[in-house]
Amino acid sequence: MADTPSSNVKEINISQEMRSSFLDYAMSVIVSRALPDVRDGLKPVHRRILYAMNDLGMTADKAYKKSARIVGDVIGKYHPHGDSAVYETMVRMAQDFNYRYMLVDGHGNFGSVDGDAAAAMRYTEARMSKIAMEITRDLNKDTIDYKDNYDGSEREPVVLPARFPNLLVNGASGIAVGMATNIPPHQLGEVIDALLAVSKNPDLTVLDLMEFIPGPDFPTAGILMGRSGIRRAYETGRGSIILRARTEIEEKANGKETIIVTEIPYQVNKAKLIERIAELVRDKKIDGITDLRDESDREGMRIVMEIRRDANASVVLNNLYKYTAMQTSFGINMLALVDGHPKVLSLKECLTHYLAHQQEIIRRRTQFDLNKAEARAHILEGLRIALDHIDRIIALIRGSQTTDIAREGLMEQFGLSEKQAQAILDMRLQRLTGLEREKIEEEYQNLLALIAELRAILADEEKILQIIREELTEIKERFNDKRRTEITDGAPGDLMDEDLIPVEKIIVTLTHKGYIKRQPVSTYRSQRRGGRGIQGMGTNENDFVEQLLTTSTHDTILFFTNKGKVYRLKGYQIPEFSRTAKGIPLVNLLGVEQDEWVNSMLFVEEFTNDAFLFFATKQGIVKRTPLMDYANIRTNGLIALNIRDEDELISVKLTDGQKHIVVGTKQGMLIRFPEDNVRSMGRSSTGVKGITLSEDDHAVGMELVEENDYILIVTENGYGKLTPESEYRIQTRGGKGLITCNITEKNGAMIAVKTVTGEEDLMLITMGGVMIRMDIGTISITGRNTQGVKLIRLGENETVATVAKVEKEDEELIEEEAEEVYSEEETKE
Repeated sequence: MADTPSSNVKEINISQEMRSSFLDYAMSVIVSRALPDVRDGLKPVHRRILYAMNDLGMTADKAYKKSARIVGDVIGKYHPHGDSAVYETMVRMAQDFNYRYMLVDGHGNFGSVDGDAAAAMRYTEARMSKIAMEITRDLNKDTIDYKDNYDGSEREPVVLPARFPNLLVNGASGIAVGMATNIPPHQLGEVIDALLAVSKNPDLTVLDLMEFIPGPDFPTAGILMGRSGIRRAYETGRGSIILRARTEIEEKANGKETIIVTEIPYQVNKAKLIERIAELVRDKKIDGITDLRDESDREGMRIVMEIRRDANASVVLNNLYKYTAMQTSFGINMLALVDGHPKVLSLKECLTHYLAHQQEIIRRRTQFDLNKAEARAHILEGLRIALDHIDRIIALIRGSQTTDIAREGLMEQFGLSEKQAQAILDMRLQRLTGLEREKIEEEYQNLLALIAELRAILADEEKILQIIREELTEIKERFNDKRRTEITDGAPGDLMDEDLIPVEKIIVTLTHKGYIKRQPVSTYRSQRRGGRGIQGMGTNENDFVEQLLTTSTHDTILFFTNKGKVYRLKGYQIPEFSRTAKGIPLVNLLGVEQDEWVNSMLFVEEFTNDAFLFFATKQGIVKRTPLMDYANIRTNGLIALNIRDEDELISVKLTDGQKHIVVGTKQGMLIRFPEDNVRSMGRSSTGVKGITLSEDDHAVGMELVEENDYILIVTENGYGKLTPESEYRIQTRGGKGLITCNITEKNGAMIAVKTVTGEEDLMLITMGGVMIRMDIGTISITGRNTQGVKLIRLGENETVATVAKVEKEDEELIEEEAEEVYSEEETKE
């Protein structure tokens, strides 16, 4: 074999060649396949599909055409890859559960949320959707650049005009080499509103923009838990959010509960989700589901799970969130191509890059229209000259041997350009009529006005922005719809950025069956003593509001259970509901066990070394522990005190170690003793005796008392009274106490003891959920051993369930919020 000439042989380092070749391949994947462009939000394959459909005339106002025809055109002209890859991409663009605003209008079987594949492309038909036509609008006005296709035989667009911000509106996902993108979809109107705001004030921060775009909006709806991950993603380009299925617990007449799922998280396969639930039930990892069926139809999604009578549906639901895709995390990575290079973008950067693209589109379109108008005006100027000298021109043309000679003569004698001369030669004789002459003059004057307007637009950046605003507003009016994904304030463990949550006073209510909600403190207006009250909360039969707490959205709320455990939430982590809504099961927020319930709540603004928690149990046991012992509470709770058998915690108070304590009992006894009678103990200790109880008696409340306070007593039949604290002498811890209320059949057993100054409002809640708010100052002040006066008129077999004191509300606010009208008869004593 002949030796190879040494001049054709190059020695190279194989590691360097591998590195160089791999980087070339990686950049090819990044730029030409996997990542969307920040300007139109499209990957090359999506762009080529839309361009091919537009080029074939498969617009929204034309008939559907076979999908195979579209795929063939795309792979033949622009996309040298497999036909299945192109068809699957087009199918996704036509699926309402994958795209927030579908870009392809499909006809036929395009798959389902159960993971069913679309029919073969020879069976399905498609065309562009109406909103997709806004992506390709003005393509013929030199608005974008073109490049050669893969073999140089065709030209394809580098980017599409995209008259709406498709990158944010429909999102994108893709895996490149060494990087990936995962941009969630958003609601069109919200994104356009943010764009309009940025166009007027470029200095807006991400926090400002979140006033317009609160978060992603997925096509499958669902519930987005918390805002901290959203803000992190919008500020840095990366973050993680939690999506939950939308569920409802229905209670049947026979007492059995049913879980209904109507929305599932984005990109969750419904059939696989149901299969997973069935596996968990079969393997007894989830207990309590007796029947599972899919009742979804064209009207919407409906997955039904029937719960065994002795099981708690809320506990089952929590396990479903824990073990199945009914709760998923969505990792946001806002990576897109900017000037051909991959870049992680903040929300503001996405908007500003899109605005810059639109400014370029409007500028190029305006220049195109200007060039066209100037060219036409130039022709009309020649026609006007011809009409003014028509006899000479006709003579010149008749006397010319050829067209070229006639053209040269026109240009020489009348100072016309070649185009003007040709236009005169092409002019029809009917243009010589008077009416046609007027039309030419009118068109010329209109063109001069248009040219002046177009030049003014090009000379003024604000005019360009105004055009963008008008066109975006027009698109919003045509295509805007309602937000689908609900955004809640977050779940336990969610590291919420409190800057996003307004500080406001709230009322937290907890029902006997464990439903919790928060409301603004101004929801309830004050009434006179003895009023009937308003319906404060929608509850199930035999359920009632048991606890009520006035706090702030930024305070830490500690929840103490009957078993002596403590859990914590921030005020804003409790979902807000309307006045008549029953709320959300507390087990959805806290990891309480099935036979455990919360029976005391208090709020803490700050954990300090000089504060204590004072506990009291139903059997009269008391304990004092430093507050700092409870600063770090795990998600699954913490032992607050050791509870003896058949006892339970009834009250917890925050103290400074120097207060007086009062403990009241069901039979109307009350003891007062200094707090320091009880030494400070550790978290897991049991405590000491606070009051000695008679047979069949138990403690109903424990309060802190200060000088000039009043002791407020409320009985189950709606009676109450105020007694000065001075009538209760200080005793030693562990005694029987003093009589504080004369208990009779008329007023019923004592259910609550509170210490007040007389400047608060009192809220009473009945077993039926009726709530009344009154000025404590209207309650009579009487001695210890009395029955009290009627505070609330109760219906037959109705009793007072719980009592709480709240801050006095503003009288002007009361008038503004008078949603219901009460007659004089209803508010009389």
